[in-house]
Amino acid sequence: MRGDGDGWYKSPDGIKHWGKFGAAGLLLRAPLPGGGSAVLLQHRAPWSHQGGTWALPGGARDSHESPEHAAVREAEEEAGITAGDLRVRTERLTMTAPSGWTYITVVADADKPLPTVANRESAELAWVPEAEVANLPLHPGFATAWTELRAVPLRVRLEAGHDDLATALPRTVELPDRGFFWVHTRADGPGIEVVLDAEALDGPVLTRADILA
Repeated sequence: MRGDGDGWYKSPDGIKHWGKFGAAGLLLRAPLPGGGSAVLLQHRAPWSHQGGTWALPGGARDSHESPEHAAVREAEEEAGITAGDLRVRTERLTMTAPSGWTYITVVADADKPLPTVANRESAELAWVPEAEVANLPLHPGFATAWTELRAVPLRVRLEAGHDDLATALPRTVELPDRGFFWVHTRADGPGIEVVLDAEALDGPVLTRADILA
């Protein structure tokens, strides 16, 4: 039933979390002209819980909803983003309370920074360059989760004949035990080469299968 998840989940110790059946949010990335990525963030309305902070569009899950369905629905309600404008890549459990309440972040990509329409829960919506997200006054829960959700930018140089790879980019790729990467192309030489814009990693960074997954 739509809306049956709205309400506070109260744990035995008195701590409250919004969402009777847990909550979910959408981490939506889009490419920037320079090759990096931007993340859609919501500046929470002053009257809301943790008002004045920045976080992801999201909210309570209804009893019948998957995390993906709830996160995409909330993004449409709060930001005017529709399911047809994005591609879901994965989801990550980003909080589990001692009571068993959970928050799941659904990670998705868009082809470009999409226009947004704010509802009453948002003071504003903004596409924020990924490198600048941590500079904002973040919702405490999102601030904690951001350290594992942030994507390291990777440039992939493709030779002619790799059109299947080129059309799959840019996109978010998750590598087990290594976190998230924002992969985009550069066309300035032969061969397929991964160039790290941030921290160096040992061993193979990604494979063809990772890009096309």
